Amino acid sequence: MDNTKKNNRYTLKEILKNVDHYAGQYKWAFLLSVVFAALGSVAVIIGPDKLSDITDTITAGLMTGIDLEKISNIAMTLVFLYLGGSLLTYGQGFIVATITQKFSKRLRKEISLKINKLPLKYFDSNSQGDVLSRVTNDMDTVGQSLNQSLGILVSSIVLFFGVLFMMFKTNAIMAFSAVGSVLIGFVLMTVIMRKSQTHFKGQQANLAKVNGFVEEAYTGHNTIYSYNAKDYTTKEFSALNEDLASSVWKAQFLSGMMQPIMAFIGNFGFVIVSVVGAILVINESITFGVIVAFTIYVRLFSQPLGQMAQAFSGLQRAQAAMGRVFEFLNETELPDETAKTVKLANKAQGYVSFDHVSFGYDENETIINDFSTEALPGQKIAIVGPTGAGKTTIVNLLMKFYEVTQGRILIDQVDIAEMSREEVHDQFCMVLQDTWLFEGTIKENLIYNQPNISDEKVVAACEAVGIDHFINTLPKGYNTVLDDKVTLSVGQKQLMTIARALLKDAPMLILDEATSSVDTRTEELIQIAMDKLMEGRTTFVIAHRLSTIQNADTILVMKNGEIIESGNHEALIEDKGFYYDLYNSQFEK
Repeated sequence: MDNTKKNNRYTLKEILKNVDHYAGQYKWAFLLSVVFAALGSVAVIIGPDKLSDITDTITAGLMTGIDLEKISNIAMTLVFLYLGGSLLTYGQGFIVATITQKFSKRLRKEISLKINKLPLKYFDSNSQGDVLSRVTNDMDTVGQSLNQSLGILVSSIVLFFGVLFMMFKTNAIMAFSAVGSVLIGFVLMTVIMRKSQTHFKGQQANLAKVNGFVEEAYTGHNTIYSYNAKDYTTKEFSALNEDLASSVWKAQFLSGMMQPIMAFIGNFGFVIVSVVGAILVINESITFGVIVAFTIYVRLFSQPLGQMAQAFSGLQRAQAAMGRVFEFLNETELPDETAKTVKLANKAQGYVSFDHVSFGYDENETIINDFSTEALPGQKIAIVGPTGAGKTTIVNLLMKFYEVTQGRILIDQVDIAEMSREEVHDQFCMVLQDTWLFEGTIKENLIYNQPNISDEKVVAACEAVGIDHFINTLPKGYNTVLDDKVTLSVGQKQLMTIARALLKDAPMLILDEATSSVDTRTEELIQIAMDKLMEGRTTFVIAHRLSTIQNADTILVMKNGEIIESGNHEALIEDKGFYYDLYNSQFEK
């Protein structure tokens, strides 16, 4: 589904509901900031009224003598008002900034927890770039936009209504003149906000598409070059970049119109107030001090309008980004399994049974059809077949990455549906085709999430797989940090993952095409290491190179989600069936 359409369905009401869920505990602190903003604006609001008194006092004293004591008292009052207002405004800004950062911190924490609760299906159906954009770019936009906009919005709203009250209190005619001159600003601001919101949502969605494309292009850099697809990739990126630039330009253009429009309206209001005030002074309806007060009021009245326009622009960006963040946080999670307390006695023996298992990634399409097989402790079970036969799906079901639609999978006669995912995962170690090493020391990579592993065990595991010598040639040996400065071959990375699996020492092992990306010589080295790893373990091997599984106890030949042949290598060759053809096809010249 298109991300933009999904995000457009995330209404403001839903976003506010989620904000209340994740930041509800800060509502009293936020109300305190509103109080501080209100009190801080008092000085700004009362200031023009006091300046009007000073002006009238000076005007009246031009003939009889100026009352300097009265002017001094009013001036001192203004000093204390402005000083107190500044402190309160700072307090309000500090509170809002604190709330915003705590809210952002909470969202980042929730995102980190959410990633571990999402089913594999979510990551299979969403691009990595889109997911990364939600947890990085969108989160940054939320934090920055709220921090820049929320405090301004609170103080500008309070200032707006305070100035409005003081204008009508001072003189209704002048107040109507000032309000009428800037009324058009409200209309224009409302229209622009509605128009720009659509483009802000499009901006975040298009940014996610660009990130997704860049991530895919980066990981497939060699393939792009080998197929001479640079021009094609450039054109595709240009189209996505054009869409992003268009949505950003429209959003920024419309939101950027708010400030100059508000500035023009403010200046126009200043002219109106001056003209109307002059007429009223001539008619002796008001004093000259009222005009002085209103020239300041009209400025103060247009100022919060401009600030509100800027704040609403930032909040629109935050709304668009929060829609995508909350959409991620509200994705369906893996079922809660805290009630599943069934555990295997001590250490699993390694007996595995698939009992009439059926499964489909889409409920309307079955991938695995009535699959049944057994693996005895210590046996090596190889699963082979053409692409799309369901080999990797069997492993996903065995690891509880997906739940079976029908049937059962049992480990030591215990249905894995009755066990937690963590309990099942503890029974397996995995070596996959795509090696995964993080930026850390070699030792940290080898003992990943496995406490109480001694240095002696680490060295022994590396010696067993034949990588200890290479590690000792590195500058800091096992404490060498794997970063951009350390270059490892595909085979060396694979041997390290085998050593990691050996250190986990789980009773069962899954090898998913672990040698398909290496040359023949490296494959032999890895095969020796894997033979060491498979000793005493029930092993499931998925392999395209059939030469690597000739010694398997049982070979399951799959096609269209079903087992069409089974037996050891010699028996299947003698049958001259599908496996026979598949095996010989790999050795034809």
